[in-house]
Amino acid sequence: MRRGYGFFAAVLAMLLLLSACGQKADNSVLQSTISTPADVAAVAIYKKQCISCHAHDLSGRVGPALQIVGSAYTAEQLATIIGEGSGRGMPAYGNRLDQDEIEALAQWLAKMK
Repeated sequence: MRRGYGFFAAVLAMLLLLSACGQKADNSVLQSTISTPADVAAVAIYKKQCISCHAHDLSGRVGPALQIVGSAYTAEQLATIIGEGSGRGMPAYGNRLDQDEIEALAQWLAKMK
């Protein structure tokens, strides 16, 4: 009977270790995008509000990749999308973020080219 518990414990430990492999966030991608104090604030907002849909490296998950979003949208357009949502799955954050936070995030994302 003890042998069965040991095997179970080993399998459980292996599963826990494997599940943690995909969860490790690589902050180096986000850190490399910081060039001003405003970027520091924007990255903090991104980590808190956006990372679950757009990934720790801006590559996208549920939401689209944002690595070159500044090539497609201006800061003003991004602020509108963040504040009002997109109608394509992006929820409105105008009730969760204040205007300064939206602007900081939009300015930072507009640099992603």
